[in-house]
Amino acid sequence: MRYVVGVGDMKAGQKGDIIVTHALGSCLGLMLYDPVMKIGGMLHAMLPLSKINMEKAQANPFMFVDTGVPELFKAIYNMGGLKGRLIVKAAGCGSPLGNNEMFKIGERNHTVLKKLLWKNSILLKSEDVAGSKSRTVHFNISTGQVIISSNGVETEL
Repeated sequence: MRYVVGVGDMKAGQKGDIIVTHALGSCLGLMLYDPVMKIGGMLHAMLPLSKINMEKAQANPFMFVDTGVPELFKAIYNMGGLKGRLIVKAAGCGSPLGNNEMFKIGERNHTVLKKLLWKNSILLKSEDVAGSKSRTVHFNISTGQVIISSNGVETEL
């Protein structure tokens, strides 16, 4: 199956699945992969903290980094994934409008992610964050391979 993750969305899959998200600018794209179980998931979170709108966060926790990240981990654990085996990768968290962006959403998304991971003793294996480019992410659950496409250039994360 091929799944597309929209803004404020999350998908989890298994061997044979491909998960894609488009237009990561300031949003966080987070990928989790368990290489033993061949399962994984992707989150496309828009804003750092749910406290700005608790009603929206309750209706859609994937919209926010602080509520979406734990939900992604829970989904993978519920599929049989184990914390000690997970490969964690991040993309996005940029400044599509340049360094003068007033609210620094991308930077704040990255900071909240790093704090959440640190508090739970989880390390990022790799990341492609910051800058002003837009990213498309292809995540192959069979192999764990994550490909970032930006401005016609593809790189493996």
